[in-house]
Amino acid sequence: MTVSFTRRADPAHAVEMTAWIRAGLTMAEGFPGFLGGGWVRPRHGADEWHMLCRFSSPATLAAWEASSERRWWLGSAQGLAEVTRTERRTGIEGWFDAPADAATELPAPPAAPPRWKQAVTIWLVFFPLNLLATVTLGALLAETDVVLRVAVMTLTLTPVMTYLLLPWMTRRLSWWLQGRRWRDRRL
Repeated sequence: MTVSFTRRADPAHAVEMTAWIRAGLTMAEGFPGFLGGGWVRPRHGADEWHMLCRFSSPATLAAWEASSERRWWLGSAQGLAEVTRTERRTGIEGWFDAPADAATELPAPPAAPPRWKQAVTIWLVFFPLNLLATVTLGALLAETDVVLRVAVMTLTLTPVMTYLLLPWMTRRLSWWLQGRRWRDRRL
């Protein structure tokens, strides 16, 4: 179970926000079921900070969310950060739908596509990308230790797939992922 949350803070307080986020992640590490977390700081001059925490189950996430430690941590950001969005995810469906803003009254976002459609979409990106990398980068690293070779390949392919090709492919297949007909797709 993953929870992502967005906070808005004055860019002049980047040092304080960084310390606050690190303190929260360090605190979460001590909770049963915590699988990891991370954060993305805003670009220069922007004010939205995106954070992510992953727990092994909805129950362990709920225990963390109800904890006095978390309440104290959230309270320590009063006057520093404004809550803008909180979302819970159970898998990779976050790649397939836009975030919903909790602060506004919008119609419910479309349901995540069935997992088999998500898997097909990922494969349509992963197979050609992996094939191209194996033929090119793999050939260059043929004499390298297999662990190092796989590490270099995955460190190279993961961001390309996640930030470039998978979003591109999901836009192209959104009609299919959301169960619409080809002729009803939005161009």
